[in-house]
Amino acid sequence: MTDTAYSDPNVTPPLAQAVPLGFQHVLAMFASNVTPSIIVAGAAGLAFGGPEQIYLIQMAMLFAGIATLFQTVGIGPIGARLPIMQGTSFAFVGVLAGIAATMGLSVALTACIIGGVIHFLLGAVIKNIRFLFPPLVTGLVILAIGLYLIPVAIKYAAGGAASFQMEAESFGSLMHWSVALTVIVVSLILKFFTKGALSNAAILIGLLAGYALAYALGMVNFGAVSGASWITPIKPLPYGFEFNLGAVIAVTIVSIVSAIETVGDASATAKAGAGRDATDEEIAGATYADGLGTAVAGVFGGLPNTSFSQNVGIVGMTGIMSRHVVTIGGIILIVCGLMPKIGAVIASMPLPVLGGGVIVMFGMVASAGLNMLSEVQMSRRNMVIIAVSLAFGLGLNLVPTAVQYLPGTLKVLATSAVAPTALMAVVLNLVLPHED
Repeated sequence: MTDTAYSDPNVTPPLAQAVPLGFQHVLAMFASNVTPSIIVAGAAGLAFGGPEQIYLIQMAMLFAGIATLFQTVGIGPIGARLPIMQGTSFAFVGVLAGIAATMGLSVALTACIIGGVIHFLLGAVIKNIRFLFPPLVTGLVILAIGLYLIPVAIKYAAGGAASFQMEAESFGSLMHWSVALTVIVVSLILKFFTKGALSNAAILIGLLAGYALAYALGMVNFGAVSGASWITPIKPLPYGFEFNLGAVIAVTIVSIVSAIETVGDASATAKAGAGRDATDEEIAGATYADGLGTAVAGVFGGLPNTSFSQNVGIVGMTGIMSRHVVTIGGIILIVCGLMPKIGAVIASMPLPVLGGGVIVMFGMVASAGLNMLSEVQMSRRNMVIIAVSLAFGLGLNLVPTAVQYLPGTLKVLATSAVAPTALMAVVLNLVLPHED
């Protein structure tokens, strides 16, 4: 049962309780928050552990914290003013990695800025377009994202280089897999055989265990850590501003799905912490904060932000609805984001360590999609929508030469996995008649 004393989001527990709870929120999302930046940086060809990659990791922490404050503290209509933790979204990883690899980070980050503005504007109409994205459509898109990312996780675990080029001699070696499996085993043990902070930080602690093993095996290089400064200024448009219509459309499509997911998280938070439904103002405010956080992050080299569902679980588990607890977590992230030393330590993590973590994380993305689809009645109509949407989305991504004669923008969209899955699911759901 929820403690009624803390079911009001405006009530703050004593600091001796609030600060540890804020750390707990950070521990639960920390690994998932920094991982997308590492992957997109690798796809863009940035040096693994280099200053540019370290900067992107810093921005992931900094703007996750800032976006969290947009959500919990709010500015006018912006922000749900609920205990919603923001972080870098996995949903965008596939699209942005593809854009970064083919067109560069300038195009990818420009698309994030414009997509964030469009995402922000959705706050005014989100309640009117929710019918386009029922669990059937949203679950399908999230499942497609997870399935698309799983091969990336396997490549990392086996020791694939950041640019996804495999090193013939060491790729798939027992040393690499022993590190990756250590991360997985430790994470699973802590998640299912412990409770509280240990369980919530299971993946983070698993990464630390894999990191320790990698260090013992001589796989860790701390050269970048010693050379990193303690504090550094942030840079606007670090890669310039370069517009590409296909990239913007692809990011915008994922932004719409992310907005619908945030609506679900806002509703789940209100239900878990206060036993009520989220108001229209809270849902709109959560969407505004999502979009603003994404647009501002993109200006300084950060990737899109979204609400983190695992933190909703902490609210339900503790029964503490206080938004000020999550504000403390946001401030912790901001402090970490302003310290390149912390980014350098994360960037020194060997690929197999990261691979072990993202096998679990990407698998959980796919599982989240399946969980949404479990709410859907598996009629012949809905099964056909699932089959055709996934076949097109994943099929064109796996065989990009099948659409090699499409113009550049359409080819980017067709092979992104997310865009064709979403488009096909929305259209078929609107067109195909419901069965009696």
